[in-house]
Amino acid sequence: MKPHAAARVLLLAGALCMLAAAGAQQVAIETNGQGESITVTASAEMRVDPRTVWSVITDYDHLAEFIPYMRSSRVVWRAADHVIVEQTGEFGFLWFSQPVQARLAVVEVPPQSVVAHAVGGNLRDMEGRYTVAIMPTGTVRLSYSGRLVPDFAVPPVIGKMVVRNVLADQFRAMVEEIVRRDAEKAQ
Repeated sequence: MKPHAAARVLLLAGALCMLAAAGAQQVAIETNGQGESITVTASAEMRVDPRTVWSVITDYDHLAEFIPYMRSSRVVWRAADHVIVEQTGEFGFLWFSQPVQARLAVVEVPPQSVVAHAVGGNLRDMEGRYTVAIMPTGTVRLSYSGRLVPDFAVPPVIGKMVVRNVLADQFRAMVEEIVRRDAEKAQ
């Protein structure tokens, strides 16, 4: 490899690392548990193309490729901005492991929001909303708010902690994928 080509590769690798680090530093996540309900709110500000954000959060058929604890995700029906998505995954930590199945009714409002609620599976109740906003600083803010009530026994204390950690890890993975795809487009 020629010296100037090697320098370009190193500069590109450094830029990709800085982009990923910048995205990760801007993530804020809060989780809470009340009764049987578990809630999460999360947001991230990124210097990315808003179209990349939209394409990642609506890439239902490929979510399992980059979202931890998700085994499968597929669109089973679509009509304009209404989608039915089936997903499988797992909540697990040490000795606690619980398979999760969800059938989600999704409403898309391009390019601003994705709202989903469970219409089947082993979640008694689940609703979630992604919102995409362009900030005055030129960054893109991705926000998520969600609430779920499992339809399976969750061990006290550790069970809810596991579910909250899984939800936080999944949001971080979504942000990392957005930053990665945006950097890939810039090449």
